[in-house]
Order: sequence, then C-alpha cells, then structure tokens
Amino acid sequence: MRSFQCPTCAQPVFFENLSCLACGTQLGFDPASLDIIAVATADGGGRGVACANRALIHCNWIVGGDGGPLCPSCVMTPTVGGGSVPVASEAFERAKKRLIYDLTRFGLPIADASPPLMFLLDESLPTGHSGGIVTLNVGELDAIERQRQKSALQEPYRTLLGHLRHEVGHYYWALLVGDGPMLATFREVFGDETINYADALARHYAEGPPADWSSRFVSAYASAHPWEDWAETWAHYLHMVASLDSAEAEGIETRARGLKLGAAWPFQPADTYRTETCEALIQRWIPLTIALNNLTRSMGHDDFYPFALPAAAHRKLAVVHDVIRQAART
Repeated sequence: MRSFQCPTCAQPVFFENLSCLACGTQLGFDPASLDIIAVATADGGGRGVACANRALIHCNWIVGGDGGPLCPSCVMTPTVGGGSVPVASEAFERAKKRLIYDLTRFGLPIADASPPLMFLLDESLPTGHSGGIVTLNVGELDAIERQRQKSALQEPYRTLLGHLRHEVGHYYWALLVGDGPMLATFREVFGDETINYADALARHYAEGPPADWSSRFVSAYASAHPWEDWAETWAHYLHMVASLDSAEAEGIETRARGLKLGAAWPFQPADTYRTETCEALIQRWIPLTIALNNLTRSMGHDDFYPFALPAAAHRKLAVVHDVIRQAART
C-alpha cells in the first residue's frame, strides 16, 4: 500500500485515519483517486463527503458519485444476517477496505463485475463464497475464537484479511477462469477441479494433508482440492504484492540474493500491482519475509510470514499473476 500524507500539513497518516493527529484535519479515503483527502466540514472546509457509517464503525471512506449515503465499500455489505444494521464490525470493514484497495490497484472488476462482488456477515453461515457473495461468520470477528480455530485446525496463519483474500479468490476463479481460455492452464498446474469437492474436503479433515504437501503447496489446506489450492495461492499472491508495495512505499530495502548493497528494485521503480514480473516479485518477497520474520522473532512474536514457498508454488503464483494481469488489460 502507498504511504499517505495529511493534505493540510503533509504529516504521514495511515490508510485508516479519520483525522490527522498533528493538525486535526478530518480525513477521508477517496477510492476514486486512491488518496487521502480532507472531509467536508460545516464551515466549508474540505471536499469529500463522509460515509454515513463514519460514526457507527469509524469508516473513513468518502461516498461515491451515485449520491448515496454510503461509501463504495460499505454498500458492498448492505445487511448483517438479513437484518437492518448496515455494517456490524469495524474490524471487518477495515480488512475489507484493504482488500478492495488491492483489487482496485490490480484493476480487477469489482462492482461492475457480473455478479458484482458483495459481502455478508452472518452468525449461522460458515465463512465461504457462493454466487458472488463472500460470507464471513461473525465468530471470526472474535480474536480469541480465531486463535482457538487456528490451534484446532493447526493453521500457522489466520486473520480477517487472510480469510477475505482467500474467499475472494474463489470469486475470481469463477469470474476469470471458469470455463474460459485459462481453464486448461489451471488444470495443468493446479489439477482437475471436477473431482468431488465435498468428498475431497471430508477426506482432508479426516486424514489430513499428504505427507509431501510442503513440497507442492503453499499451505496444508491448499492440498485439499484444486479450488482450495487456487484460493490459497491467490491469497498468498495478494499477501506478497500488498506487503511488497508497502515495503517500497516505506523505503524498506532488503538484500536480494546475489546483491550486497540491497535489492535491485529500488533502482528500477515499478508499480508492484501492475508492471513487475511474477519472478521479480518472488525474488523481492523472499528476502523481505526473512527480514520481517527476524524482526517479529526479536519482539517475541510468531513469524510475520509462517510459510515457505516450494518451487511448485512459484508456477502456481505465476498463473494467478497472469490471470490478474490479463483481467486488468481487458
């Protein structure tokens, strides 16, 4: 993610900031320009119209051009479990907004897709995707419950943003791969998705992943079915691109393999979301994860990135990369 500055005093601000801590300017994120701007105030200052959910869930986005009271993110989660509450969770919206930022930077279809991408928070439905709707079980909003599930399922990584990136991977598989020209490549690299999905998941949960999963997949769960392999790889690709873009924006330079004075990429600026090759992204990603894992261990935390990318996963990441780039061009 790019770095942002207060439009009034130029102090650094975060993507989620409602106001500048230095000068007090009320801030809003403009999804059209992908920038932080000043929100319109009663005294005539600013220009962005604040989302109606600003007070309810601290939404800092501004409304779109349709004249509605909600921002482009909040309109994608219209209700909770069929009820009348617009959006129930600040944490959920924060994660969703970072996801939408990613998809926008890639140039992927979102609201203009068919079906359009939508989100649902629900107490009874499991986390998943169906027909363009990404559902998140309300239990995942509880950090303690997420940790319990993480331990029970022996997962090294479990976050709201990770869930959303994974589930939206299923959405874009149907939208961008499906029965299209990339299906043959998908089957060659990920496998035959026509094998019974329910049976494959039941077998995974009953027997666990194959013994050699770490040499073929980005995660243990990816071994359950080709669709899950795609969704896990998609999520990892988004983790990689978003983190590399943030590292570049903050001037974090790690040593790439074979270079003693730092990585090559600071001397060849490129749009991480749009122009670099997949191999170049991976070569930047590996030293960055090693550096960040060392930093989090130094603070007594678990690894920032508790995964290792086998060579087989590089080819899968490249397919995801190609699908996204082709969709952005069209």
